Amino acid sequence: MGKSRFGAVLALSAFSGSCWFQKTHTVFIPPPPQVQPRIPTEAVSLPQPTMIAGDPLPPETPDSIPTLAPPPAPPAPHRRPAEPTHTAAPPPAPEQPETPRLGPVFTPDQRREYNRALDESLDHVRRALEILASRNLNSEQSQVRNTISTFQHQAEQYRDQDLISAVNLAHRADLLAQDLLTRVQQ
Repeated sequence: MGKSRFGAVLALSAFSGSCWFQKTHTVFIPPPPQVQPRIPTEAVSLPQPTMIAGDPLPPETPDSIPTLAPPPAPPAPHRRPAEPTHTAAPPPAPEQPETPRLGPVFTPDQRREYNRALDESLDHVRRALEILASRNLNSEQSQVRNTISTFQHQAEQYRDQDLISAVNLAHRADLLAQDLLTRVQQ
């Protein structure tokens, strides 16, 4: 039974190949190219426009349009000093209410705590920078001192805008300053 199935499969596969059954293929033949009409290369002349009764001027044609030179630049006007005018000052613009800023809302205790931490860190940084000013620093240490000073200035600027960022900057400046002091004093 196994051999008969194998033979049947073999026979079917042999007769099902594309070689046994001729297929006719349709071949696409493109249409012949169309010849484009020739455009004359000489200029086409148009008849002169006719005058209509009541026209004050004859119609302009390219031949009748005169070529004009560009007009000369007008001379600069002589300016006298302006006399002060006595007009009433405009009324002051109404003050715009301050636009609300997005950010965290702090309780008074939180705000006091953040300001205390900020002041404490900035105080440490100021003292450290005073000590470092009297020391001879190599180029790497000078760069660290400049970074500390930059963080200090940024923390002072951010105090009113973003208190958390100001505290973080001051804390970073404090850590860098303490680290640099320990390296310089060794």
